[in-house]
Amino acid sequence: MTTNTPPRTFTFERTYTATLDEVWELWTTKDGFESWWGPEGFSVKVHELDARPGGLLRYDMIASAPEQVAFMKQAGMPLSTPSSLTYTELTPQRRLAYQHAVDFIPGVAPYTVSSVVELQATGGTVRMTVTIDAMHSEEWTQRTSAGWESQLRKLDKRFQR
Repeated sequence: MTTNTPPRTFTFERTYTATLDEVWELWTTKDGFESWWGPEGFSVKVHELDARPGGLLRYDMIASAPEQVAFMKQAGMPLSTPSSLTYTELTPQRRLAYQHAVDFIPGVAPYTVSSVVELQATGGTVRMTVTIDAMHSEEWTQRTSAGWESQLRKLDKRFQR
């Protein structure tokens, strides 16, 4: 007997003093995405961003801080990695979902991870909830979770007023 168990997920929630427009643009524009995506010590260069269901976001994730450069070298990974995600759902200023290609881990067959971002405005704040599928192993799930915490600190700083 086979059962289809849904993938394990993890969730991040943040509330920002911001408008829905400000937060939405972070996810759906080149300038917005490049301004915060990637853990601290990494930057991104967007090559294509087509924010619509079926649209593609292609970018390079680039290790830029000395400790990240050293980690990537030690792990046998390149300092710049082409990455892509495909938007699967966009409800303007409310919800977006995407499939992120995981094709950058040495010795691991490529696969995709699903993510959902939900936005809710209340008063002068926006609550952002990001739910992500777990990775192929506990080690990589923990790395991904730490990476998300790191990149969300960029937004925490941005929206401190």
